[in-house]
Amino acid sequence: MDALELRIAKLLREKKLTLATAESCTGGLIAHLITNIAGSSEYFLGGVVSYSNESKANLLNVSWDTLNAKGAVSKETVIEMAIGARKKLNADIAISVSGIAGPGGGTPDKPVGTTWVGLATPSQVEARHFIWNGNREENKKLSAEAALQFILDYLEGKLK
Repeated sequence: MDALELRIAKLLREKKLTLATAESCTGGLIAHLITNIAGSSEYFLGGVVSYSNESKANLLNVSWDTLNAKGAVSKETVIEMAIGARKKLNADIAISVSGIAGPGGGTPDKPVGTTWVGLATPSQVEARHFIWNGNREENKKLSAEAALQFILDYLEGKLK
């Protein structure tokens, strides 16, 4: 089986679609994986690493009301991040991720490993929730892979 990013590249080219990323806890890892593929400039428009709440608000137009009420690691925030990235970069599809990579930062409601991934397309916005049990590096890798899988599921028509 081809790597997720290779399968995504093939489908984005075939469908003539573009992609953007909005990353927090993965720190650009999703964009890194996508751009490891030669020719990715055909479909990858760019990404925003918005680690702070200020950058989420200023660069991606995430509402301060959302950040204050729901937190940076929430369904609502990743949806707004994906919508913001899609609009800002004029992409067909945008993927976003925000999570608590660890080892610190967790709470009883949002333990270390809690991650949300958002997807925005012309016709839908969706989010997926995960709780990883790895160390910081493993949690970042699992989050990036989950984001790539989310993109692939959309491109393969597996979303509702």
